[in-house]
Amino acid sequence: MKKYGIIVKSGSIDAAKLGCEIAAWLESKGCEVFAENTTGGAVSPATELVPEELAVTVDNMVVLGGDGTMLYAARLLNGRKVPIVGVNMGGLGFMTAVTVEEAMPLLESVVADTFNVEERMMLCVDHFRGGKLISTHKVLNDAVVKSTVARLIRVETRINNEYVTTYRADGLIVATPTGSTAYSLSSAGPILYPTIHSIIVVPICPFNLTNRPVVIPDWMSIDIKVCSEQENIVLIMDGQVDVDIECDDLISLRRAPESVYLVKYEGKSYFDILRERLMWEVKVDKGS
Repeated sequence: MKKYGIIVKSGSIDAAKLGCEIAAWLESKGCEVFAENTTGGAVSPATELVPEELAVTVDNMVVLGGDGTMLYAARLLNGRKVPIVGVNMGGLGFMTAVTVEEAMPLLESVVADTFNVEERMMLCVDHFRGGKLISTHKVLNDAVVKSTVARLIRVETRINNEYVTTYRADGLIVATPTGSTAYSLSSAGPILYPTIHSIIVVPICPFNLTNRPVVIPDWMSIDIKVCSEQENIVLIMDGQVDVDIECDDLISLRRAPESVYLVKYEGKSYFDILRERLMWEVKVDKGS
């Protein structure tokens, strides 16, 4: 019997309502359905579990919300190969690309085991202090080193152990192809097709205007060292986890061995999503 988890956007009445409908439908198909106990019974008739137990119990995950909810679910699964159906119940969503109307037909294919998944790479982020590893994190979108106050920071950057430059900027973003449409995009970074095996390094408002975004292959590593005599520096991962950084700390990033697996809606391409989300021109020239 397949086990499904449902994660709903916090505080969203519409997401909770749809979650109840999906839970009841899945149970009618003979599936076991679970939800976080933090929702307080909002996803009835799903069985409630603590988030950590939910993550190791389910075979499939349904996420009802925006990209923030999807990032939370990906972090919770911590690399488990669990297909995720992302339904957009938020605002701008690139990973939760399925509409409410498209959700049930897609879930029917998931229950029938006739679906396909799209693998999205993650980054492993190691934080060293005094040469000792003090924390490790996995991110789906990006890791950002920046100041908590409005001032430039200086970070020495190496790629594959080769010195590149010391950025003077508002911050530095290291993003996956999935994260290319997040903070990286607003910092003039390129849009990468999400299954490309690459990593983006993007300075935020650099002092030197010739410091441009760099795209490197996913087998390379990035080392970021916070230069001396700086304070109020923070490492932000997927916009949801903050870690305070001290002078001479080293942030080392590389492709994680784990990935995130998003269920594909076959009737919609990545370029369809870009046109919808970024409001690109859709008028077709009849003369072309």
